[in-house]
Amino acid sequence: MNPFPEDIFSEPENVDPDTLANLGPLTRLAGIWEGRKGIDLNPKADGPERRAYIERIEMQPIDPQPNGPQLFYGLRYHIHINTEEEDTTFHDQVGYWLYEPATGLVLQTLAIPRGQTALAAGRAVADGSGLSVRAERGAMNYGIASTDFLEHAFRTDSYELSVSFNADGTWSYVSDTMLTVRGRAEPFRHRDRNTLAKVGEPTPNPLYLIRQRKPVAGEPA
Repeated sequence: MNPFPEDIFSEPENVDPDTLANLGPLTRLAGIWEGRKGIDLNPKADGPERRAYIERIEMQPIDPQPNGPQLFYGLRYHIHINTEEEDTTFHDQVGYWLYEPATGLVLQTLAIPRGQTALAAGRAVADGSGLSVRAERGAMNYGIASTDFLEHAFRTDSYELSVSFNADGTWSYVSDTMLTVRGRAEPFRHRDRNTLAKVGEPTPNPLYLIRQRKPVAGEPA
């Protein structure tokens, strides 16, 4: 059965402009975060390499986003990672976390400056302790797109990210990317993990701030 309405053009009315109040399972991700105990396991010519890394993530609320009758609330994010021993950026990533209140759908979009993008989908854990999303190469809805070189040398077959919310206000993640590395017989599980603590609060989304500044009817401007 098609879950979508026949009217694909009409947008929801009376949408709450306060994104921070409508993020559902993404609420605990809003803000600025740092983690200094990240671990990366990646493929090298001589075998797997284990690297420790330092991570900063900024997640800021965006205005409500309608697709016709569909409505998302979300966070725009930027991840920057480096290591203690190098000044060069180890990893950089931008994208959006999106939540659809009507269905509980959670999405993560990601783009990295090595010529790769993905759209991963999932849902929150029923007890609110975390969430997970997944994308697969070749999928027409929640898939992965890469450059010709990456397809040739380090083909990404799947991506999965699991987030756990901790009692002390931190959150942790495990990211598993399954790679087919040219010349290797077995797939390689590229794994990253870290725990992040909040170092800054989020800034409310632009539409909400505009509505807050507008005078109430009957009051002087």
